[in-house]
Amino acid sequence: MPSLEEELFPSTPGKFKIDRAHSMNRQFHRCFASTSTMFLWALFLIALTASYLSFQSFVDTGSKYFAASWGGLQWEKQVRVSSQIRRSGGMSVLVTGGAGFVGTHVSLALKRRGDGVVGLDNFNNYYDPSLKKARRALLESHGVFVVEGDINDSRLLEKLFDIVAFTHVMHLAAQAGVRYAMENPNSYVHSNIAGLVSLLEACKSANPQPSVVWASSSSVYGLNEKVPFSESDRTDQPASLYAATKKAGEEITHTYNHIYGLSITGLRFFTVYGPWGRPDMAYFSFTRNILQGKPIKIYRGKNRVDLARDFTYIDDIVKGCLGSLDTSGKSTGSGGKKRGPAPYRIFNLGNTSPVTVPTLVSILERYLKTKAKRNLVDMPGNGDVPFTHANISLARSELGYKPTTDLQTGLKKFVRWYLSYYGYNHGKPVN
Repeated sequence: MPSLEEELFPSTPGKFKIDRAHSMNRQFHRCFASTSTMFLWALFLIALTASYLSFQSFVDTGSKYFAASWGGLQWEKQVRVSSQIRRSGGMSVLVTGGAGFVGTHVSLALKRRGDGVVGLDNFNNYYDPSLKKARRALLESHGVFVVEGDINDSRLLEKLFDIVAFTHVMHLAAQAGVRYAMENPNSYVHSNIAGLVSLLEACKSANPQPSVVWASSSSVYGLNEKVPFSESDRTDQPASLYAATKKAGEEITHTYNHIYGLSITGLRFFTVYGPWGRPDMAYFSFTRNILQGKPIKIYRGKNRVDLARDFTYIDDIVKGCLGSLDTSGKSTGSGGKKRGPAPYRIFNLGNTSPVTVPTLVSILERYLKTKAKRNLVDMPGNGDVPFTHANISLARSELGYKPTTDLQTGLKKFVRWYLSYYGYNHGKPVN
């Protein structure tokens, strides 16, 4: 039987005489056979390509799925080991936002004193995820396992509470940032409201119910002009969507306390700063831009008044968080049913010593040994407030909270960490 090549290109064409009709019919069949063969080859190649692309898509999708998946015997073992309590009277704590700024420091402090800790974080890209992954590596080196997952994943939360009878939940997961809410408002509703409800649903259904301590914000004071801010002040005038979601969180947590007997403590943080901080915070971005020789924006309020913040060092915030966990009291519900009243508390955690933003920049200049290129601009209507100032008398009396780190000392520690983490030597990045 002649090959396809021989059919298309005869090697020894000779002189031969055939009937015209027979010749035309033969040529038709030969052409049809050749076309059919090419068509079949084309179909085969298309099918092969489609199969490859389909398989590649499956592999890519599968890789993403399994990379972010949870479950399995090894995974459960890691959760159990990380949650083990190693001190008398200790607690087992689920820390949401575990690879975040505050979450990392709280988790380390709990682990160091012998408590069981399991972190939960979705490692989103609001800021460079590599920083969160570096925090996770730090936590893992101290025996803290961080589960990669979302607080809106009810199946994941149910599984975690099924594996571990957490005594406490430290809820720090949230979409942070005041200005970013104007770009991506849905992320705030997803994390700060829907995520909070998902977590509270898991907590109220757990048996036993854990006590819940969670991060509200000083932003809830909004347009309040009475200073210093006290927990009893009005908080019904939020200046940003972020603040509104945190205020909504306070109302939602009160509802779950009232209906289901969950012990709940809300903490209104005042401008937390320090090592391993968030790159979107002013002190962090100022440091980066000063070292890179880039200008920094310094906002001013009405009548060119300098903005002021009650900057609170991370170690002081951690003390307040641990004090809140230690004094939280017990939830009184079981299986979603309330058995009696449970504690509901709100505390300010601040430093009580507001400092203007230009003063903060001057301190950074001194430690970085570099002058900042200052660009003074009027504060836009993007949700920021002109000042914050915490009254911490309630936290002092109820939690024994007493901040001890002033801004100069705290920024010195931050700059030392920043230069080390980002590889700077004498003000220049190390290659």
